[in-house]
Amino acid sequence: MSNPAYTLYGWHLSYFTGKVLCYLNYKQIPFVHREVDMTTLMWRIKRKVGAVVMPVMVTPEQQWIDDSSRIIDYLEQRFPDASVVPTTPVQRFASYLMEAWGDEWWVPIAMHTRWTYPENYVLFEREAGGALLPNFPAFVQRRAVAKVAATLRGMLHTVGVRAEQFAVMDLWTSAMLDLLEQHFAQHSFLFGERPTLGDFGLVGTMYGHLGRDPWPARELIAPRPHLRAWIARMANAPSQSKTELLADDLIADTLAPVFRAIFAEFIPLLEGINHQVKAALPPLQAGRALPRGLADVEVPMGAGRFRRKALPYTLWMAQRTLDVYRQMPADEQQSVRDWLTPLGGASLLALDIPRLKLHGLRVTPDLNSLPVK
Repeated sequence: MSNPAYTLYGWHLSYFTGKVLCYLNYKQIPFVHREVDMTTLMWRIKRKVGAVVMPVMVTPEQQWIDDSSRIIDYLEQRFPDASVVPTTPVQRFASYLMEAWGDEWWVPIAMHTRWTYPENYVLFEREAGGALLPNFPAFVQRRAVAKVAATLRGMLHTVGVRAEQFAVMDLWTSAMLDLLEQHFAQHSFLFGERPTLGDFGLVGTMYGHLGRDPWPARELIAPRPHLRAWIARMANAPSQSKTELLADDLIADTLAPVFRAIFAEFIPLLEGINHQVKAALPPLQAGRALPRGLADVEVPMGAGRFRRKALPYTLWMAQRTLDVYRQMPADEQQSVRDWLTPLGGASLLALDIPRLKLHGLRVTPDLNSLPVK
């Protein structure tokens, strides 16, 4: 092999690139980080994985892998030492659930805090322009960035970033960040003294958006020093720690209100998306992907209500979490149920999701999931 290292294509500004960067650094996996230029993004990546996405990882064998969760799954198999997947059932299930929540629930918060406040655009324009068209004149870079920014702003309504919801989103964000601040005042990571998959799922929104964009970094993260310190620990590649997670498969009491919020808000989102996906299956031709977005779904957010488009991809992340539970022996499944029930999360286990496969940014139902016509 001429190049034994892995190559990661993605921007520091990118939600999911940050997740994978932190993971690669923690695992001490040799890799080369390349900012994505216009040719790579619009041609090479699209040709290799079928969508214009980042991050994308290229293996030494020249296999191109998209999606942050699939990248981590692949690398966990190749580099099993210092695994980020807990070995005990409750912490393992909670870690996958936290990854799904971090990946999916926080997207509107990250996009709201970036695109609602114009001062953030200066950083976005500078970094994205230099990456997209290196060595081009600044005015050409600015034009290219403006097109990318317009595309991203076009997604705001889809994920629920709507002016009439800003107050609800702001209240929820402050309250949740306060809960995380209280937790990280007592624990270095989510489930103990080393990071797990759940930490890497949650850090995506904190690394690329809330922790780097000027407005949220100043207004939301700086006043919470323990949360800021956790982001720094995740970003600055701590050595593979030999310290342990909490003993006896425990979840810290400081995370109980966070998980109660997940069960009160995220489960209704999954149920709403599942209802729409099932309704979309009868007319769907075999082998065709579901639309990226369906109709609106309304769910609780803190003391308010929140509306966003139903994204079938979110169900793939839920399926990923439920698969972990279903692969456990009966006694471990009982441990998970015993943890979920008092927190109001038992209904998650009853979520009957049609079997889904991931293709780029879209999901395709398994042929056995389609109704007989």
